[in-house]
Amino acid sequence: MNTNISNKTLQDLEFTTVLQQVAEHCITGLGKKRVLSTVPIISKKELLKELKLVDEYLSSYESENIIPNHGFDDITESVNRIKIENSFIEPEAFLKLASTSLIVNQHIKFFKKFKIHFPVFFTVSQKIEFTTYINDEIKNIVEIGTGVKNNASPVLKQIRKDINHVRGRIGASFNSALSKSIAAGFLDDIKETVVDNHRVLAVKAMYRKKVSGSLLGSSKSGSIVYIAPQATLSYSREYQNLVYEEKQEIVNILRDLTTIIRPMVFVLEQYIEYLVHIDAIGAKAKYAKEINAILPKISTEKRIYFKNALHPVLWRKNNEQKLLTIPQTIELNNKQQIIVISGPNAGGKSIALKTVGLLQIMLQSGILIPVGEHSETYIFKNILTDIGDNQSIENQLSTYSYRLKNMRSFLRMCNEETLFLIDEFGTGSDPELGGALAEIFLEEFYNNGAFGIITTHYSNLKVLANELDNVTNANMQFDEGSLEPLYKLLIGQAGSSFTFEVAQKNGIPFSVINKAKKRVETDKIRLDKTISKLQKERNRLHKNSDSLEKQKAKGQEHLDSLQEKEFKIQAKLAGFQELYDSNQKMLSLGRKLNELLNKYFQTNNKKEFTANFNKWIEEEKVKRAKKILEKAGSKSQKKKAKIVEKQMQQVIEKVEKEVLKKVVQVRKNKKVIAAKVIKQRAEYVYKINDRVRVLESDSVGTIDSIDKQKVTINYGFFTTKTTIDKLELVEAIK
Repeated sequence: MNTNISNKTLQDLEFTTVLQQVAEHCITGLGKKRVLSTVPIISKKELLKELKLVDEYLSSYESENIIPNHGFDDITESVNRIKIENSFIEPEAFLKLASTSLIVNQHIKFFKKFKIHFPVFFTVSQKIEFTTYINDEIKNIVEIGTGVKNNASPVLKQIRKDINHVRGRIGASFNSALSKSIAAGFLDDIKETVVDNHRVLAVKAMYRKKVSGSLLGSSKSGSIVYIAPQATLSYSREYQNLVYEEKQEIVNILRDLTTIIRPMVFVLEQYIEYLVHIDAIGAKAKYAKEINAILPKISTEKRIYFKNALHPVLWRKNNEQKLLTIPQTIELNNKQQIIVISGPNAGGKSIALKTVGLLQIMLQSGILIPVGEHSETYIFKNILTDIGDNQSIENQLSTYSYRLKNMRSFLRMCNEETLFLIDEFGTGSDPELGGALAEIFLEEFYNNGAFGIITTHYSNLKVLANELDNVTNANMQFDEGSLEPLYKLLIGQAGSSFTFEVAQKNGIPFSVINKAKKRVETDKIRLDKTISKLQKERNRLHKNSDSLEKQKAKGQEHLDSLQEKEFKIQAKLAGFQELYDSNQKMLSLGRKLNELLNKYFQTNNKKEFTANFNKWIEEEKVKRAKKILEKAGSKSQKKKAKIVEKQMQQVIEKVEKEVLKKVVQVRKNKKVIAAKVIKQRAEYVYKINDRVRVLESDSVGTIDSIDKQKVTINYGFFTTKTTIDKLELVEAIK
């Protein structure tokens, strides 16, 4: 799907400011450059992939699986130099290439390990070639700190051995000359110094002919001359020759290494592109975390539903100043195709309009947006804007002329795949004529099936919005008491401009306002008054509704508290009653037992006591049995038992039906999966070294040979033979 979103639209909606804020989170210069050049993505497939990548990166902050570092040095220049035949780059540049290769390889391994958590990243990373060749070849020749290694070539190894040997002789010969000169008293107090990278003797001027060597300079006063000993000079010449040979050999080694790496240039370019992309993705994710952004549902049906949407630029500015930003909930659908927002100036109309446009542009550019859960939107082909005073001095166009020119392009491009946003629709001309023309434009956009938001002060547009089926009025709420904007969008009602009220608040004399009212047509004043009254009534009802809801909530809380107290009291009473009954029963039993004992003490007849006691026990058993039967046999209890039993039976039957359905579905799914497995198994062509398992066996082996339908499987310590139809694939050889 191709998109038609102009630079003017991006400029109108302050998209560049968003990109600058995102770019702040980049860790490389190339990544920052990539972010700042971001434009809406043409392909819907690529857009969805980009959004999912950002969403996956954002999710890594909430898990233990942190994405590895992707910081890298810019190797673009080095890669371009490698492309040139017979060229070479410095050791430090080679180390940067190796580091880049290592970072990308770490990413490939990481996303392969956590492909379940990062499925889109895994897909992207698997398209990148995994190779240690670049790193291995460079590390064989170059190392950090020392540059080219001694063993990079036999020639270099020998030259450096000779250099060390000559360096030792230079030191020994100079020390010998120094000792002799000190003993002879030819040297100044400083004894030695360095001139032109040569150790020299600080000889007193009067003894300069006494010391053999080359004169390399003198002090400012001329009292000291600097002489390089003769023996040292001969070794120094040999040393310089060896250093030159070392440099030449290093160049040869680096040129050979460059030749080795040259075929891997396309891989390095692939690595650069990947890391730059990851840096841009990471910056978008960090920005999303900062502004509490999410990935809304991308709808296939034409609909915009932004719940608690925030303008990110305004939110950031207000947040820095510790000010509150009022979120807006806006919906466009087939039954609410166009919204006409009205209300007083500085009430937030333009911000509401720009919020929708900017969030839509951000999302279509692969940037997550600050909206609430369950938000969703559609990917539009065209996004058109007409915002602000675009008076052109260069083109000698007035504001109105420019807007008419803009409307011409709107009429040409507006269709069912278009989202349009027009701020202060119809302004810049005669209110009557401009308003009439604005009506026609609105009807054209409506008939073409375009979605859009319009802000206006024109009463005729408010009336038209009320007449058209899928066009809805809306207003920015206004506190009629304080005459302060509330910055809350209310859908379903046109808004008053509160022109005279605001003028009065700002100190305009009432007499002047009254004169202005008389010059305005009565119908317009009546309409504005009606709208104002409706808006005030709506606000009053809203406040009353809120108050009633609060009272209802308080009443419910009080009722719940009383019910809880009643329950506790009833529980205590039941406990007391149970305790009382128990005590009474115990007292009765105690009295009966006391009677039996007194009679026994009087008669001393043990048999009679035993007989009476057993008789009493039997009577108590009968009484208890009757009570149990009465309790169980009461009509109410029986009725309740039947009802409970019936209810339980119904529940059991319902559960059985649901379980049976699930069992049937599971069986169907298993059959489908089994069929797929059988099909895959039948279609798969086994290869040598495939890891397989014999059916109904846990042991995994490797295929050694295949002879028609017979295969030999190696288990390490032993081999076995079987047929292909008895095999189960564990891992295919790559």
